[in-house]
Amino acid sequence: MKPSDILIKKLKHHSQLDSADVAAIRSLECRFRELQPGEDFIRQGDKPTESAIVVEGMVARYHTLANGGRQYISLHLSGDWPDAQGLFLEEMDHSVCAVNTASLCAIPHKDLICTFRARPNVGFAVWRETLIDASIFREAVTNNSSRAGMTRLAHFFSEIYFRSNANGLVEKSSCPLPLSQMQLGETLGMSIATVNRHLQKLRRSRAADLRNGRLVVANFPKLSSIADFDPKYLHLQVQPKV
Repeated sequence: MKPSDILIKKLKHHSQLDSADVAAIRSLECRFRELQPGEDFIRQGDKPTESAIVVEGMVARYHTLANGGRQYISLHLSGDWPDAQGLFLEEMDHSVCAVNTASLCAIPHKDLICTFRARPNVGFAVWRETLIDASIFREAVTNNSSRAGMTRLAHFFSEIYFRSNANGLVEKSSCPLPLSQMQLGETLGMSIATVNRHLQKLRRSRAADLRNGRLVVANFPKLSSIADFDPKYLHLQVQPKV
């Protein structure tokens, strides 16, 4: 599937696009970039001139801490637009890196702005994409600050599985999640020992497990019950079956 078609499919999850909107998106030229695990696409403090769509793999937004550590603040799958906010920022306040080997399609900001002026509905769809990102951020803040550890991990797994299913990335009840236990801890505000303890509990519950870079969900209703997961904050017009 072409990058433009991947983006169109994602935007149609939450927005109406007519044939002229679709044609305008398909006319955008993009620069492909392959990233290795841990490699940055853009860094905190950079002045952005282009935005990227994830074609394959997984990328993460993160903040760099004073001690050199990282706080992962969001994960992005195929079809996601991890730095659309950069369109209207003079300087990046976060970095975007590859979690595993990832392929991105970078589109110059000037071309995007021209498309938004010609086809305002495309601009509204991208704006809605950023608002949904903000909704996911708010849920992550609640998850990391107010939920118990087991519930927190289960909620994170539920969201990744639900989003992956919507994006067509689930195969045989599993989806890519190439995070180490250290990276899980950096995402969820847990120590490695705590992550390991809760992973073992989830494994024993037979709801979900993390194996060789894939999230395996044996019982999604049970996982989502442990997580107290309600997908309304993802604002999908068509709810995928899980």
